[in-house]
Amino acid sequence: MSRIGRKPIQLPKGVEFLQKDNVVTVKGPLGQLQKAMPEAINIALEGDTVVVTRNSDEKTDRALHGLTRTLIANMVEGVTKGFSKTLELVGVGYRATKQGDGIVLNVGYSQPVNIKPPQGIELEVPAPNRIVVKGIDKEAVGSVAANIRAVREPEPYKGKGIKYETERVRRKVGKTGK
Repeated sequence: MSRIGRKPIQLPKGVEFLQKDNVVTVKGPLGQLQKAMPEAINIALEGDTVVVTRNSDEKTDRALHGLTRTLIANMVEGVTKGFSKTLELVGVGYRATKQGDGIVLNVGYSQPVNIKPPQGIELEVPAPNRIVVKGIDKEAVGSVAANIRAVREPEPYKGKGIKYETERVRRKVGKTGK
């Protein structure tokens, strides 16, 4: 059995869990998330816990067991606490400004880069060199943060670019003179 897959998911107060066919809906104080789950996995609500089991011990079913449990756990955490990722802008003159619901990045290109978030994602700029991406869907938050980082990835010589807060940029030695 999958160690992660067999752990039950505790539903906090105020979280509603609904399942119809293979579509799981989780409602909470921050919003509602809906996701289609694999049909080879059984999802059952027992009291205030969700239990995930699998039909067989085939390789694909074993692989989907822990994944399905983690996806449901992320949905429950998202509608109760939410998710966030912080990005840092490193470089002289690199800055971000909030404009409406989107942001404008000045990161060394001839034109500023405008980024509009998808629905359900909120972008904050607490400082000119920091961007916070918030939302209830972990996958969407990570995707938007990765797209912002891709505008100007950190380079290894001076470390300039957009990086995650916890990311460490491996620095390279530049040219050596004769």
